[in-house]
Amino acid sequence: MYKNKISIMGTGYVGLVGGVCLADFGNTIINVDIDEEKIEQLKRGEVPIYEQGLQELLERNLRDDRITFTTDTAGAIEESEVIFIAVGTPPDENGRADITNVLKVARSVGQNMDGFRIVVNKSTVPIGTGRQVAEVIQQELDKRGEEFDFDVVSNPEFLREGKAVHDFTHPDRVVIGTENERSRDILTEIYRPLYLNDVPFVFTNLETAETIKYASNAFLASKISFINEMSRLCEKVNANVQTVARAMGMDGRIGDKFLHAGPGYGGSCFPKDTRAIVNIADDVGIDLKVIRAGIEANERQKHHMVAKITRELGEDLSGKTLGVLGLSFKPETDDMRESPALTILPELISRGAAIRAFDPEAITTAADSLKEHEKDIIYCANEYDVMKNSDALVLITEWNQFRRLNLERVYQLLSEPIFFDLRNVYHRDEVERHNIKYIGVGLPSTRSREEMEKLMTEAQASGS
Repeated sequence: MYKNKISIMGTGYVGLVGGVCLADFGNTIINVDIDEEKIEQLKRGEVPIYEQGLQELLERNLRDDRITFTTDTAGAIEESEVIFIAVGTPPDENGRADITNVLKVARSVGQNMDGFRIVVNKSTVPIGTGRQVAEVIQQELDKRGEEFDFDVVSNPEFLREGKAVHDFTHPDRVVIGTENERSRDILTEIYRPLYLNDVPFVFTNLETAETIKYASNAFLASKISFINEMSRLCEKVNANVQTVARAMGMDGRIGDKFLHAGPGYGGSCFPKDTRAIVNIADDVGIDLKVIRAGIEANERQKHHMVAKITRELGEDLSGKTLGVLGLSFKPETDDMRESPALTILPELISRGAAIRAFDPEAITTAADSLKEHEKDIIYCANEYDVMKNSDALVLITEWNQFRRLNLERVYQLLSEPIFFDLRNVYHRDEVERHNIKYIGVGLPSTRSREEMEKLMTEAQASGS
């Protein structure tokens, strides 16, 4: 059983969620970052990212002295027997994961360790990085003339943004890549609440653990790209992609998760990890054609959303104002990284459109990400403010508060009652009963204005 504190290097998305949750498991955590301003903010109990439940967990564990924050990397390494690496691995211009920060931490460990250490890689890294980390640590020990035992472990994370706290505390599995029995026992003790709750633990070697992370994300991303391609086929043959997906999902071999047609995937994981694994495979002479095709399909889907809008409103959108609901890449996060909105909005603006937009959490990050288009976008106070003087409504991110819009009010506020539902949140009948033209993704052809008016008249006559 380990006796000392646990250090977590990095207070980004993975490091902060992991640190706070491990503290809540009863561990004593030192969270380390070089950003002094962020560290001071966290010491005050202020969370720099929006993530459900994280604020409350941070406050509780600060109050109970189970977590501290510091910029003192060397001191944290000296105090801790277990050191988690949770720094960023951003893609370079070729899509390869940049492990510069990971190796910096490895050097610091080698320079400051004074006894046995377990270095746990939580960052998403290319296959083989664990061995590189071990080499760098050993090089630094050799420079010092020291001989301390250490082990490098791969322990990938599988967190969904917006649900990260739940996913950390209720995981489908915990993957631990190590061939060292002592490290295996210590990691099991660190995750003891999960082990006692019969969460499956997968023990394997470093390279297999590193591959599991990439393979999982690449498969899920490919599943999204598949159903989005089906949605385009459905639109051409008058089929309903929602029914297709539901029937597919009933097959136990397929499952219903990630079969929801929309404007394409985004975020910090799927785009980065799919490109990274394709590059890793290229380096060893393997062409991952399925994953490569999924990446290409995802980019096409974003542009297809623009084509869907211009097909209805015309290629020249000059003088048109579009109301946009949702900007973050998914609900329950303020993350704009690779969000479909970052492709869709600039393309609409390039065709002459003005944008009125609202997101419950991502206004600030969106304004920064779309800075070059600031004169063309008005950020609104709420969902109904978006609709004022707008010629059509476009739903990009399916926040819960957008799922129960007052459709009568929508009809009254829009200059042209057209609703582009890029997440298929609504049923066509419920929208068109209010004389609003509904255009979803992968659904049969839209009704004519005459058919809509007939539907509305019938609804009024029946009192529905």
